[in-house]
Amino acid sequence: DAHLENLLSKAECTKLWTEKIMKQTEVLLQPNPNARIEEFVYEKLDRKAPSRMNNPELLGQYMIDAGNEFGPGTAYGNALIKCGETQKRIGAADRELIQTSAINFLTPLRNFIEGDYKTITKERKLLQNKRLDLDAAKTRLKKAKVAEAQLNTSQPEENNIMVNVSYMLNLLHVKWLKSEQEVRITQSEFDRQAEITRLLLEGISSTHAHHLRCLNDFVEAQMTYYAQCYQYMLDLQKQLGSFPSTFLSNNNQSSTTPVQSVSTPPVLASASASLPSVSNSIVASGLSELRSSSGSRKARVLYDYDAANSSELSLLADEVITVYSIPGMDSDWLMGERGNQKGKVPITYLELLN
Repeated sequence: DAHLENLLSKAECTKLWTEKIMKQTEVLLQPNPNARIEEFVYEKLDRKAPSRMNNPELLGQYMIDAGNEFGPGTAYGNALIKCGETQKRIGAADRELIQTSAINFLTPLRNFIEGDYKTITKERKLLQNKRLDLDAAKTRLKKAKVAEAQLNTSQPEENNIMVNVSYMLNLLHVKWLKSEQEVRITQSEFDRQAEITRLLLEGISSTHAHHLRCLNDFVEAQMTYYAQCYQYMLDLQKQLGSFPSTFLSNNNQSSTTPVQSVSTPPVLASASASLPSVSNSIVASGLSELRSSSGSRKARVLYDYDAANSSELSLLADEVITVYSIPGMDSDWLMGERGNQKGKVPITYLELLN
């Protein structure tokens, strides 16, 4: 039956690729093979695996511990703590992705392999056995027909031989009738088993439709995960300051590949209302010196500052930057430089150094 053979081929193909997709998804969600083996053992023992930190959570905890050790009040310690908190949030999102994908995607695939396809395999083996029984019955019937035909064509001369041939013909005829009945019975059993197997195999199309819905759920879970991670990193970038458009290579030459800049919403809060003021006389005298000399000075940053737009420079508390004045600039601002980064900075966030 060509239709049945096509259904069998489709089922085998579905089983093969379902196993490959399922195993590789497990590798994607849990790259550590030892952890996968441990989870498999606990699953077989019907016990819950012990909860452990994943890699982002572990990195985040190290960063937080290091930041507290260096001092939360320092620029580096404060940045480490912020990065660590973000890494832990990413780890939590990763854990949620694994759990959601296991329920909505991996479990249905595994149920097909361990359930539906096992049933198909069992019924297919029964069908093969029925086919062997049918082939054997047809062979016996064929042999009985051939033997009867050979006796009918023989021409015995003596009476006693004639009697024996007649007797043998009767036996062979009875055997032929039994073989014919056996063929009918085995053919009926084979046809019935073929119908059962065919109905199961036709269910593969429904399996594909179900797995398609599961695939959509998996994509949805991934989309949620990456959107969360993107938002977490945007928030972290806003806290740490804008990244430079290019990175320096090891030989201190600019890389030819620019890093795609990510636009962040402008910071609307005004910092001047909540931060302590700096002595106006100190700022005025330092600014006068800068303007009169047309030179630059080093300045220590007093507080963190998030740039409101691309013309400003984000600042971290306790870092030292170079500042200078430009003719026509607002008296409350200076131009600041940090490496290749340049932008306006508020003078109330700075302490000019001698």
